[in-house]
Amino acid sequence: MKGSTLLLIIVAFVGLIVAVGASLLHNGLSARARPSALEELLARNAWHLAIPSGARAMRNPMPASEENLKDGRLHFADHCALCHANDGSGDALFGRGLYPKPPDLRQPETQNRSDGELFWIIENGVRFTGMPSFASEGMSPDSWKLVLFIRHLPQLTAEERIEMSRYNPKSPEDREEEKEEDEFLNGTAPQKSGMPNSHP
Repeated sequence: MKGSTLLLIIVAFVGLIVAVGASLLHNGLSARARPSALEELLARNAWHLAIPSGARAMRNPMPASEENLKDGRLHFADHCALCHANDGSGDALFGRGLYPKPPDLRQPETQNRSDGELFWIIENGVRFTGMPSFASEGMSPDSWKLVLFIRHLPQLTAEERIEMSRYNPKSPEDREEEKEEDEFLNGTAPQKSGMPNSHP
């Protein structure tokens, strides 16, 4: 009887490994695929187990003042929006290309996490995803302000999104285009060579 029970356990274990392997490789190694339900379940449980219980119990020491919320919003626009998008949806240039895709930070899966869990994820990152660690000397006040802003994402206004777009990272080409537009609007654009001079 013991031998057949052991054999059954081994067969079940091998079956589980095959199922996990098939799930992980369902579209090869492409980052364009969507994680399977099994991968999402495993990842959610792994995240929960990976975050220390002491971290989960931490409370945000930053008061939810307008100033702290604005600091968090502009920091998010500059550091996080490339992957998470200004509205937290994850529908951003880099976010669309990641595997797994960044979570929609407005949804209950994120909003139901404790302040300490969100802070821990920001500070430590998440292995095997595109989420890096942002822990560095003296940065934890910024991370706590980000937690405030993440809590605010479901109520983000159009005006706040417009403000954030001014703080999003820009390519050299974008900066040059903005400079040319400003110079044109202010009448300080340099005259192109070969253009007729307006003076007699």
